[in-house]
Amino acid sequence: MAFVGMQTRFASLFQSRKPLGYVVLSATSIFLLDTWSPLHFAVAVLYIVVIVLAAAWFKHVGILRTAALCAALTCLSFIITHGSDPDSGAAARTLISLAAIAITTKLALFNIATRERLIAVGKEKDNLARFFPQAIVEQIATNDLALSTTRYEPAAVLFVDMIGFTKFCSTLQPQDVIAMLRELLCTLSASVFEHHGTVDKFTGDGLIAVFGLPVSSDVSATNAVRCALTMQARLQSWNDARAASGQEVVAVAIGIHYGDVVLGDVGCESRLELTVLGDTVNVASRVENHCRDAKASILITEAVVRRMLSEGSEGTVRRFTDRGLHAIRGHSEAIRLFAIPRDAASPIN
Repeated sequence: MAFVGMQTRFASLFQSRKPLGYVVLSATSIFLLDTWSPLHFAVAVLYIVVIVLAAAWFKHVGILRTAALCAALTCLSFIITHGSDPDSGAAARTLISLAAIAITTKLALFNIATRERLIAVGKEKDNLARFFPQAIVEQIATNDLALSTTRYEPAAVLFVDMIGFTKFCSTLQPQDVIAMLRELLCTLSASVFEHHGTVDKFTGDGLIAVFGLPVSSDVSATNAVRCALTMQARLQSWNDARAASGQEVVAVAIGIHYGDVVLGDVGCESRLELTVLGDTVNVASRVENHCRDAKASILITEAVVRRMLSEGSEGTVRRFTDRGLHAIRGHSEAIRLFAIPRDAASPIN
């Protein structure tokens, strides 16, 4: 019981709101012993313990102030003990004590900086993991990639959106809508990460994914299309479970386009968002919207098909049917589209 009580008192000491008092008390006690004890050097070195305690409680400024206090007390003790006529041995011992204080302070500051850096990296990884697959997160963290650097690069952009969301929500309670959306978006984003894509943003009842950024890939179009196929296959399994429990099934439309995009930060200083912009993004959005008229679960553009063929994915291309040229709203020229009908999506090999 006594040991447990000692542990509790020690823990409460570290949780105290007045750690400065303990630091000052410790430093003062060492000062008194250093000044009036015959073991001057041995006692003076104990100031490093005070700095170690300060490192457990304080940040950079607190440690520096503690070190300054310890150094000042060391010099004061030297003056009181030896006056204006010190011997060389006493001066050397004092200098060694001051050096020990300086070295300990430097190590304590380095330790805090390292700990803060590890915490910051951990938080950064956790934040990045919401939008990037783990492999890309590690690459960004390891290679210190500058995500905020604006650049113009080719990528495959995928839009996926729930069909009939407004009507679907009209029959459900708000909490049921949120629960359904969480399940849906978890399923969709997991497919994105599995195929080495990044989630550009969640759009409420869908998401925008990018393949080939911020880390380039030789198979970005193939990854995007296989991701779409995986999404539809997993959605079918999820719908089977929903139907078995008497819940309404969910349908989504997916559109993919390939081309150059602008990657950069947008927003204001207080809230910046890394996103992709450009005509490629706009076309991908229009293609996804066109799925309703085309009665397709997945629509991809001719640019995606050409890129996939160059990536050696002829087998995946053959799963799509050429639907010919289509006029896309907001785009001056007709675009050739390739589709998988709503009832034809199935798992990929």
